[in-house]
Amino acid sequence: MLLSRVAERVYWQARYLERVENTARLLNVFSTLMLDLPSKTKLGWHSLVEITGSSEAFDKKYKQAQERSVMRFLLAEDNGHSISAMLAMARENSRTTREVMPTEAFEQINYLYHYAKENAVKGEKRGPRHEFLEEIITGCQQLSGLMSGTISRDDTYNFLLLGRGVERADMTTRIVDVGSGDLLPGITGDNSEVEVAGPYENIMWMNILRSLSAYQMYRQHVQDIVNPEDVVEFLIQDENFPRAVVYNLNELKVILKQLPRNGTVSTQLNKALRVVRGGEIDKLLVVGLFDYIDVMQVEIASIHQKIAATWFLN
Repeated sequence: MLLSRVAERVYWQARYLERVENTARLLNVFSTLMLDLPSKTKLGWHSLVEITGSSEAFDKKYKQAQERSVMRFLLAEDNGHSISAMLAMARENSRTTREVMPTEAFEQINYLYHYAKENAVKGEKRGPRHEFLEEIITGCQQLSGLMSGTISRDDTYNFLLLGRGVERADMTTRIVDVGSGDLLPGITGDNSEVEVAGPYENIMWMNILRSLSAYQMYRQHVQDIVNPEDVVEFLIQDENFPRAVVYNLNELKVILKQLPRNGTVSTQLNKALRVVRGGEIDKLLVVGLFDYIDVMQVEIASIHQKIAATWFLN
């Protein structure tokens, strides 16, 4: 068994890297969404901040959520929420656990950290933003493959998978939450009146799928046009898609069996699975998904709390 401090740092390294990749994916797709919608579309830029759970920090610094301020906040600022800040934290966790991690993994994290530090500010502008975000996404994917192919299947690997699974499940619920809410507050027509954004919702949900690299798998397995009910059900309850909430919770069950003293965490995990599987998406879309997603997020957060209480130092 790993030392508690080592297990915790490995776990958080995985969470930060997964969060970096998902944030980069989201920003990239959100920027592309602007090209698919009418030129006078008002996008809910604050939604991007809400997904990361950093609304309070953003609102203290900025009065309005505009494209430039949101991108600066989520790309370059030293605020604990930006891609640059999270890579710095992942790098520090990796640096202090080098005895249990492949050298190549630290080198890749170090490269991503320096690349973001030198280029994140450029990403505030639409022109170079796509190239910057693609480099971050590709780097994270390479790192995931590197770790999968070079780490022994021991406790180090198990805590990496725990961190990744908890973060991925949490991030998917956040993305679905914002997609069902205020991503498209309105379309400003030629007469400056706000029109209903309904006709553009399919484009929005299509981009939600793309932010999770889920569009192709959705089309293969759902075999229907993109619609809110099927998209939400696919991203939350599909048993086979690697970024779906249920899939990741099932993966956590497999990992927990290989760790000692897993009873408390397993109990909470089973509770979260019941909540996720029990949602009747068609009915929830009518009355609103917010309460259901809030409950899911609380249960997933409780999984993290039980993990920390069981294996990490106070």
